[in-house]
Amino acid sequence: MVQAAQFDTFTLERTFAVPLERVFRAFSDPRQKQRWFAEGAQHEIERFDMQFEVGGRELARYRFKPGTPFAGVALESDGYFLDIVPQQRIVTAATMAMAERRFSASLHTFEFFSDGPNATRLVFTHQAMFGEGADGPAVRQAGWRQLLDQLDAALAAG
Repeated sequence: MVQAAQFDTFTLERTFAVPLERVFRAFSDPRQKQRWFAEGAQHEIERFDMQFEVGGRELARYRFKPGTPFAGVALESDGYFLDIVPQQRIVTAATMAMAERRFSASLHTFEFFSDGPNATRLVFTHQAMFGEGADGPAVRQAGWRQLLDQLDAALAAG
């Protein structure tokens, strides 16, 4: 019997102590985004490609390291940029797959607001469908919180 799809929407807000242009660049520059979004201690990056334009693709493929719960297994995020308003908004759609089996599809909306010359408020809305064997809403939200922590650290480091 096939498991029914599960749907979830959540919004996270974060303020970064840097100008809006720096935060937006962390999303739009492929090298900067790879550092905070793709790199991690639990996996090796096999591929990270990003074409930052409407209709452009963002593909990230990882392989979990030995000693992790999914050691040796590949995880892939495959997405497209649907809308870009410089310094204001980025909208992407993406699927995730593990061991080449797709388990979720999501829409990500990032909104950027200047809170003065040296502060930026980011409002992130995540809308998703989780299929059979998916990580689920709680794990996905925790993952995005961790990614935003990594972004904050990358921005603080310069």
